[in-house]
Amino acid sequence: MMKLHKFLTFASEAEIVGLWGLAMIVLALIATLAEVRRQKRARIDRVGWVPWRAIFLTAAITGGGLILLAIKGLLAG
Repeated sequence: MMKLHKFLTFASEAEIVGLWGLAMIVLALIATLAEVRRQKRARIDRVGWVPWRAIFLTAAITGGGLILLAIKGLLAG
């Protein structure tokens, strides 16, 4: 735990942005799994109200953009 705290304390902005991008990609994967689960529901009239497709799209685009910015920052030094 102390190692993680030390890493986050001294991480560059590019590394922090990269971690946020990775978190957004994980959220997009979770939204994809939830959408697949919703589509395979036995009772079609109980589909739920969460817009998983929109959450996936928003998280994937945001995560991809943040990761690209992080890579650019890490390569620049």
